[in-house]
Amino acid sequence: MKYTAPENLVTDFVSRGLVALAPDSLGVPDDTHERIYTLAKQARLDKNRITASLIPEILSVINAPAVVDACQKLVGKDWAIVASTHNAAFLSGAKDQHWHKDDNGPYNLRKARHHQAIQIEMLYYPQAVKEDMGPTAVMPYSQYWAFNHEENHDNFAGADHLDFQYMIEGMDRIPVSGPNSTYDPEDIRLRKTAHDKRMREALQQTGWPLASQFEVGPLQAGSVILVSHNLFHRGNHRRDDWRTWQDNQRFMWRFWLYRTTESDAEHANEVNWRDLAVDPMTGIELSEVVPVTEALWRHHNHWIQTGRPPSKIQGSADSLKDRLHARGEAAEPTRIAAAYELATVDDEENAISVLAEGLRAERESVRRAATYGLVALGEAATSTFLSAIKDPVRWVRKAGAFGLGAAGAPTLEVVSALQERLEKDESVYVRSVAADAIGCLVRRLAARGQDELIKVCCDALIGSLEKEENRLAMNVAQNRSIKFVRPTDNCDVCEGLGIDYGEKRFEPVRSAVRENALWSLVVLTTHYKNLDDRAVLMLESIVREDTNVFAVGLAMDALNRADRISEETLQWSPITDWESLSRCERTLSVPKPSRKTS
Repeated sequence: MKYTAPENLVTDFVSRGLVALAPDSLGVPDDTHERIYTLAKQARLDKNRITASLIPEILSVINAPAVVDACQKLVGKDWAIVASTHNAAFLSGAKDQHWHKDDNGPYNLRKARHHQAIQIEMLYYPQAVKEDMGPTAVMPYSQYWAFNHEENHDNFAGADHLDFQYMIEGMDRIPVSGPNSTYDPEDIRLRKTAHDKRMREALQQTGWPLASQFEVGPLQAGSVILVSHNLFHRGNHRRDDWRTWQDNQRFMWRFWLYRTTESDAEHANEVNWRDLAVDPMTGIELSEVVPVTEALWRHHNHWIQTGRPPSKIQGSADSLKDRLHARGEAAEPTRIAAAYELATVDDEENAISVLAEGLRAERESVRRAATYGLVALGEAATSTFLSAIKDPVRWVRKAGAFGLGAAGAPTLEVVSALQERLEKDESVYVRSVAADAIGCLVRRLAARGQDELIKVCCDALIGSLEKEENRLAMNVAQNRSIKFVRPTDNCDVCEGLGIDYGEKRFEPVRSAVRENALWSLVVLTTHYKNLDDRAVLMLESIVREDTNVFAVGLAMDALNRADRISEETLQWSPITDWESLSRCERTLSVPKPSRKTS
């Protein structure tokens, strides 16, 4: 597989949704990858949880200069790692996941999905990955397309699926390869099993452009992949001789990264998208899709570099209205493209009118496209979102809160509107989106040096933490797989899988609002160190007493970024997420693990 040329990093990520860093570009010695791989195998043999606390060598990969530089280009300076979540090594084996998007919060937490580069995933492979070792499968170019999850309960949990029937039928539990497989070995090798066919058919049935599978491999040992968390992908079964698996394990470490700062370049490196021909990594011909995606890709190429929308082009808003309201899931690219084109045309007043009408449409697919179009307009959409955040329909309020966070003008009026939703909205979903939105807004406030408003945001987030409570995780409370949980009278958003990591201190509890508020406080403390006693005491009490492991990890990161953490503080929690703490300039000593060596 061809690795990404540094000069194409942003262009390829904006379009394809995936880039690959070659091991020899990282500045990490080869024996580091070998040691990480050996220690991961031993940890699995010893049945130990694989983390940076056990294998601190992984921190040299996360913080390798080339990795840091590439991530800065995509998610800005001082990027953070979501604490206490999927930051561990995944093993490939006999079974197939189906096509899905990953949750964009800590572990199965539903959040409104940002098209902007707010969150990405880092995948690291300490060993070589041959084409038959279960390389990660992705659907390139799919990161901007999605499905209804507001009224479609199949997609209520954090991950969105292309073929939910696959889970209902239990195909995800059936081994495709390995000693318990019922498939012919030759059919496995040639990708002719019923599972393989099901995967291909799911892509074809979307009706979307460029809907094809790409396997991320073969890869050299030490490869790093950066991928949009919105990209459809799946875990892939191995096709080699299962009798060799034990000695030839395939690990993949996964880290969730998120933006804490705004991009600040004055100008973007413009791209002539119509000049794109064959994608050098996937071999896919791009000319057929560029007319649909040009406005979309142009916007995100400009935003990822400057934090602002691109300049306007001449065009009429009226001609795009019908496309915004196109029907059917296959028309998803048509609706999204129309929304971004509306954000680009110089007929701005009419464009806002068309998008504002779409924001209150009965159909979720139109509301979603209109939301992204208004976000792409930038601060010009502020008044539209301020109106939406007061709407009697919760889905419109959710869109209003999301839009003000993603694009609203950094003013007291916007901060106050988000604070009111965070404090008073009956919908847990709306409150959680408002909590996340405040963190997004803080990035722009910090870029403009508006510390007084950042202090107001901090007070709002701390006030929320003082009120919001953890709840028993939905999968536990409903005695269901996380993929089958449903909303309740007490909570209208998926609050995730309950995990305690085997520690008595923790319980299987979650809170979408608390976790999003803490996520935003990590963003806030990246810029604002002058926390008052109320804020420090709240964060310390979470680290010391909270039974939600994700809340504890985020609070510890916020204290670290505020320069208010100590070695003593680290002892308050039985779990210390060194992956997230290592992303701060403050130096804390990583304890030497007690472990066996092979």
